[in-house]
Amino acid sequence: MSDKFDCLKIENQLCFPLYACSKEIIKRYKPFLDEIDLTYTQYIAMLILWEEKKTTVKELGTRLYLDSGTLTPLLKKLEAKGFIERKRSDKDERNLIVKLTNKGEELKEQAVQIPDKMSCCVKLGKDEARQLYSLLYRVLGLLSE
Repeated sequence: MSDKFDCLKIENQLCFPLYACSKEIIKRYKPFLDEIDLTYTQYIAMLILWEEKKTTVKELGTRLYLDSGTLTPLLKKLEAKGFIERKRSDKDERNLIVKLTNKGEELKEQAVQIPDKMSCCVKLGKDEARQLYSLLYRVLGLLSE
């Protein structure tokens, strides 16, 4: 017989394995990111900047699902390390532009090994990894509607 409180058991919570996996994966990233002096959140911001070279803080926050209260100190630290520059847009002063510096671009050479190192930590086959990636982005999309 089903108990009305079954829905409150941790094994019935979709959020828990997502949370625990995220925490464990980020923990596995740490030694690799320590080598290049980045936190995980700084790393994902740099991933966007290595791809785009320059973006607005608003767009960066949207792509990373981060608010400005989280992004501002993160960007200040990346700027202090010399990886990025921040400046107001000439066209609209309300927009803060984030631009990759040469030093930030050089860091990309060191970071290029991290995905391969991480694939050794999470032993999923390519098809399983693609399926998980697809499901997670589907959930993100549904939550963003």
